[in-house]
Amino acid sequence: MEVLRRSSVFAAEVMEVFDRSPTDKELVSQAKALCRDYINSRLIQAGVSWSKPEYNIPVPGGKLAEVSTILLRLGDELEYIRPNVYRNIARQLNISLHSETVVSDAFLAVAAQIFTAGITWGKVVSLYAVAAGLAVDCVRHAQPAMVHTIVDCLGEFVRKTLVTWLKRRGGWADITKCVVNTDPSLRSHWLVAAVCSFGHFLKAIFFVLLPER
Repeated sequence: MEVLRRSSVFAAEVMEVFDRSPTDKELVSQAKALCRDYINSRLIQAGVSWSKPEYNIPVPGGKLAEVSTILLRLGDELEYIRPNVYRNIARQLNISLHSETVVSDAFLAVAAQIFTAGITWGKVVSLYAVAAGLAVDCVRHAQPAMVHTIVDCLGEFVRKTLVTWLKRRGGWADITKCVVNTDPSLRSHWLVAAVCSFGHFLKAIFFVLLPER
């Protein structure tokens, strides 16, 4: 199975950002790179064939790659708590995957609902898990081009909603502070809260999208 090709040039450029305060554009670029890496990981886990290897992903050893590793680890924790919550997203939302507009609107509506009561790293992880789950659905239903749409939508959402919050925390590297205990029996309360809220925003988005189905 083809995987998304890694670019050392891209990684070098992105890693330089961690030595200074990142710009809005750089934070968005990093958000999209992290999303591609997260999606690629979930496609591999799902055993889904992928034929779009042109994406650039942070290479092992870089600071952004470390952030990606932490993000995936926290995503694993989130998905472990409720294994079926972040799967079959399209079916849960009852949407068609043949329309870019429908997929974009659905993802952005879910994203907005996730952060209705504020921003936390748990909700950020949840956003990436939703993006990856929806991407797996798209590839499985012969709509691989929609993965580009999902990544772009996430980047746009980060630009409009999360950039200021990220800058106050010094950028994406702040997520590494979430990993303070490796004991699997002591799962972070923010992960539990993120999962508990998932059913509520799915229900809300279902009614938002109802007229379009």
